[in-house]
Amino acid sequence: MAARFALCLAALLACALPKGEAVAQSAAAQATAAPPAAPAPPPVPQASLVAELSQSRVEITTGFSGTEILVFGSTDRTLGIGHDEILILAEGPPQPLVVRRKINVLGLWINGPSARFNAVPSFYAVAGTRPAALMLPAPQRQAAHIGLENLPLRTTQAVDPEFRQALVDLKTAADLWSDEETPVEITGNRLFHARVPVPATVAPGDYHIAVLLVREGRIVARQEIPLRVERAGTAARINDLAHDQGAIYGLVCVIAAALAGWLGSIVFRRG
Repeated sequence: MAARFALCLAALLACALPKGEAVAQSAAAQATAAPPAAPAPPPVPQASLVAELSQSRVEITTGFSGTEILVFGSTDRTLGIGHDEILILAEGPPQPLVVRRKINVLGLWINGPSARFNAVPSFYAVAGTRPAALMLPAPQRQAAHIGLENLPLRTTQAVDPEFRQALVDLKTAADLWSDEETPVEITGNRLFHARVPVPATVAPGDYHIAVLLVREGRIVARQEIPLRVERAGTAARINDLAHDQGAIYGLVCVIAAALAGWLGSIVFRRG
């Protein structure tokens, strides 16, 4: 009963307040409210970058001896030193790899300590209007995995840095990794192109070509272009047979070797 009486009394007092006091109270409430948030700054306009490949697929045939991928494109601003610049990264599918150290035991070289790397790019190449070290500071190159020294070569456990260097040396010697940047040529101030060499020993799989637009030491635009490398023709059929039907492949190899030996013996006997 007392609570109901209090509510009624409050309602009567509210109705009895003069209009001016109500307006004053409303104005005071608005004055004590938080000021409206400042409008957000306009977004920074995105840089325009358009890039493409001369071919979206590379076929590894029996006589495949390597090829080149032409990367070309254009921007909406002037390219060159002191202006916008271009970096191109080509990276192959990751694969696990084990690096072993040979040790000499009683005159015999045997496998010693080893390091297993979980996801090693099967191919890596860089192209640029200038060396990447002259366009981007070290933290940005490391974050974007630009350069062999910045590749994220992770292992299952802590290993000697010599194993990482040995991996880099092996891949570089096989022409699968390149520590020399291919030049990007500029035509007409806004057009660019570069030829990325692909060696004969390249592995099949899905490759990624990243084209970066660099402005004042920052990456302001990036475009990813897929590239498919696959076996074709006789090489593809032999590879499929070896992987899918290993027993038949082994039998065919044994028969072929026997026939070759038999034919060779006939030729030499006649001679």
